[in-house]
Amino acid sequence: MELPAVNLKAILLVHWLLAIWGCIVFPGAYAWSNFTILALGVWAVAQRDSIDAISMFLGGLVVTIFLDIIHISIFYPRASLSDTERFSAGMAIVSALLKPASCCFVYQMHRERGAFLGPSQEHSAYQTIDSPEAPADLESRAHVPLGY
Repeated sequence: MELPAVNLKAILLVHWLLAIWGCIVFPGAYAWSNFTILALGVWAVAQRDSIDAISMFLGGLVVTIFLDIIHISIFYPRASLSDTERFSAGMAIVSALLKPASCCFVYQMHRERGAFLGPSQEHSAYQTIDSPEAPADLESRAHVPLGY
């Protein structure tokens, strides 16, 4: 099943907005982890051909899924919440829920840039001009008359 093409800039914009709104209730480590990953995403946008940039962004998204779960579960305010705090916590939860989908889209971009995860790497359809059965020594070809 082929995923629809999603622009990396759109993914960054959505996660940037959700991270800003989530930082109202969860400052500190939540903000550092999310904005660091967004900086890697900006790097991936700036260098469209870089496999390192998209790999780091993908790996960072996977890590922040777990970090967001930990931050939200530890620092979720237990007392009565104001509307702003409820909205902020909800946006942090929505961000954590959207990150697996974002990982799927970023992984598709990762593959489009030519990088593959795991031992099974696809080979390019590119074929060289040279014949794979070229003779090893060139002197044996010199004695064969060429038919022009």
